[in-house]
Amino acid sequence: MLDTLPFLNKITFPAINRKSINILQINLGYRCNQQCLHCHVNAGPNRSEEMSHEVLIQTLEFIKINHIKVVDLTGGAPEMHPDFIYLIKTLRNWAVKVINRCNLTILNEPGYEAIAQSLADNQVEVVASMPCYLEENVNKQRGNGVFESSITALKKLNQLGYGDKGSSLILNLVYNPQGASLSPEQFTLEKDYKQFLAEKYDIIFNQLFTITNVPVKRFGSMLISKNQFTPYMDLLQNAYQPENLEGVMCRYQLSIDWQGYLYDCDFNQMLDLPLEGNGQRLHISNVSSDDLNNKEIIVSGHCYACTAGKGSSCGGALS
Repeated sequence: MLDTLPFLNKITFPAINRKSINILQINLGYRCNQQCLHCHVNAGPNRSEEMSHEVLIQTLEFIKINHIKVVDLTGGAPEMHPDFIYLIKTLRNWAVKVINRCNLTILNEPGYEAIAQSLADNQVEVVASMPCYLEENVNKQRGNGVFESSITALKKLNQLGYGDKGSSLILNLVYNPQGASLSPEQFTLEKDYKQFLAEKYDIIFNQLFTITNVPVKRFGSMLISKNQFTPYMDLLQNAYQPENLEGVMCRYQLSIDWQGYLYDCDFNQMLDLPLEGNGQRLHISNVSSDDLNNKEIIVSGHCYACTAGKGSSCGGALS
């Protein structure tokens, strides 16, 4: 796996500061039942990194003490963590909004078939990866059979009430470009998704999020191997929109890795750019949100992926 950080560090990005922490994103581990080409985590079935129960309890203590109102669970496949159900139940008992970033196919895997019902029972918002509404494109990016399994999972979620306008169960889908390009306009693409999936598969959902591929880990390595890294970075820089700086997720969101260390975002986590204090990595067990608010954010060339065009965040386009 080629390291993209030396390439990214040659690129200057404007200095920005965090405002406040509204969302805590927890990476429960890098194990996943899939191995997608665009994955910035380099997740897969052979990854063993996983948050310990001790660190999970420390993270819950941070959430409670600092009155965090939104928790975003990611991975890998976060549902594969043995404490996943315990975690979402605890958070919902505290009236914390829970977002689960789901690859969909995990809901059909042996041993995980009941996860969908647990998500519904605990009013968890599902953000599901669906990088295209065409089978060929999805399977090319995520593996053979993934599209069919994803459709099965979406129907399962719909049957539970997810995506229905009269339901409180929110189902959002995520589009990623097939390669080194920017996303189409989010609202227009959402209409295409909704029409196609409804007519062909009788599937409904709430919103589509368009998320730009960030040139780190597996995707960044692929770009370097194909001599596409520099052209892609040129594309992102040329499409930079300074007004997107106001809404980038690192201003309001904090990322926690499976060991409990803190990062400005999930992408910095993958580049091993941790938050530090007194020359040491900051850990969830000994820091408060007051220590983090209004602090300078660690930036590098990959940040242009979040600020190019209409912008990109975990909640889709910024403008």
